[in-house]
Amino acid sequence: MIKIMFVCHGNICRSPMAEFIFKKLVKEKGMEKRFLISSSATSSEEIYGSVGNPVYPPAQRELSFHGISCNGKRAVQLRKSDYDDYDLFIGMDSFNIRNMTRIFGSDPKNKIRKLMELTPRGGDVADPWYSGRFDIAYKDIYEGCEALLDALIYGGIESI
Repeated sequence: MIKIMFVCHGNICRSPMAEFIFKKLVKEKGMEKRFLISSSATSSEEIYGSVGNPVYPPAQRELSFHGISCNGKRAVQLRKSDYDDYDLFIGMDSFNIRNMTRIFGSDPKNKIRKLMELTPRGGDVADPWYSGRFDIAYKDIYEGCEALLDALIYGGIESI
């Protein structure tokens, strides 16, 4: 089983969108049993005590528009101990990559990647928290998730 953790700053927009888009893609290929897919935050801003905020309503609406439910998802914070439990940590932007490396202390097994690195354009997934463009974030994340799944199925990710 391949264990993937999608990561963004607060775990209420981009990383849960990636989690549920990737789950949909995996299900469409009949490969649900081959993957464990989750998401988390590098910050604690959306977590109060032991309860995290739900997915941000505009992100929920965008997923719903595409027939994807994220019901029950609440923000959780990435922990150092997660490094041993997952095969890949997929960040949405360069800040997420930096913060994951800080949380883990290092990345000796080359598990940290940026979602868009396998797409032709590369770069970051723009943060819709600031732009309000959840449609653009969805398009970027979908493209990145398709490329990631193809790389995992057909090769292209060395650490798996």
